[in-house]
Amino acid sequence: MSYSEPLSPIGRAEHAAAHAFWHDLRRTTQARIGLRRTGDALSTTEVLEFRAAHAAARDAVHSPLDIAVLAAEVAGLGLDEPVHVRSRASDRSEYLRRPDLGRLPGTDEPAVPHSGKDVGFVLADGLSSKALADHGVPMLAALLAAFEGRYTLAPPVIATQARVALGDHIGAALGVGTVLVLIGERPGLSVADSLGIYLTHCPRPGRSDSERNCISNIHPPEGLSYERAAHVVTGLVDGARRLGRSGVDLKDTSADRALTDAGAISVEAPWPVAGAVRARAKH
Repeated sequence: MSYSEPLSPIGRAEHAAAHAFWHDLRRTTQARIGLRRTGDALSTTEVLEFRAAHAAARDAVHSPLDIAVLAAEVAGLGLDEPVHVRSRASDRSEYLRRPDLGRLPGTDEPAVPHSGKDVGFVLADGLSSKALADHGVPMLAALLAAFEGRYTLAPPVIATQARVALGDHIGAALGVGTVLVLIGERPGLSVADSLGIYLTHCPRPGRSDSERNCISNIHPPEGLSYERAAHVVTGLVDGARRLGRSGVDLKDTSADRALTDAGAISVEAPWPVAGAVRARAKH
């Protein structure tokens, strides 16, 4: 949506009103709305802002993850030393061209230690290493605080050139009851550092997208906060353990945590999280 720069005095008055309208509306959304134009072309400011946003999105995809820094920060939370694994994609170019390789573990990767714990964490670069670098550790810290020691935790795993389904292989190797994949989401022109959390109960290779739950759009202060995301994840983990599965039968409906006649379980959330939780997503 856009509006033109005026030429006449009447047009300038109308322009001022339009500017005020779009200025107030833009404060409610990160979407690119009310773009100024001159004639048939966008204004220079809008073009430059678009190019800057596009460059930020590209950088988020292509910038390599600083594994040493992330591993040190994760270890600082009091967890075991994280293990680093790679997918079968040899580099970023192949990762983008061959999503299937990003879902498979590399052939020469170190063995992931079997733990038999309740919950395992996979910190994956996904399509935005910036999202994991910015939000991965504080999100993990919020999860640890929300869990309150109620689960046993496997050593964390850092995964690079990773898609969501790589977590199924890692979770199975860890022998955990539930795996949580914290992964950088596909960047856009409004947000380049959004983090998602994918939950899979009883992970094993071959799990479908409908068998997981996702909490997305985690990038405070504009997006979902770490605390709210951690609260929803905790409810979903509790629900998955009671129900014996995750995915479409495990729902966050902000209602009572009770089995329904249809065999689904509802997870209570004391605040609205509209658009933040979904049962499946392609990644």
